[in-house]
Amino acid sequence: MSTVPGSAITIADGEITIDAELLAPRLGLSAEALKTGMREGTVSSVAETGIDEDVGRTRLTFRHRRRVWIVVVESDGTVVENPTAVVAPPTHPDCLNPIDFVGIAP
Repeated sequence: MSTVPGSAITIADGEITIDAELLAPRLGLSAEALKTGMREGTVSSVAETGIDEDVGRTRLTFRHRRRVWIVVVESDGTVVENPTAVVAPPTHPDCLNPIDFVGIAP
């Protein structure tokens, strides 16, 4: 795991903001292509709020085609990322969640 500069991702009043210059290369895109992909729906994101022992943490998952980048924002604002962008295998009809194949730990 590596740490991302805290100013690159902010969560305030339930709104999450991420620096496009940080996210884009992790999805194999330029910042402009990232913004276009977000508008067109080819880039997606999911925010999950922790419960029980994970209260105060937020996991962010960003996807573009077969690329996935996951970070956890700790309650103190520290951002921790998986050190490599994950390339998920193509979706297989027997697999409801292609991420299961690459063994990403929650």
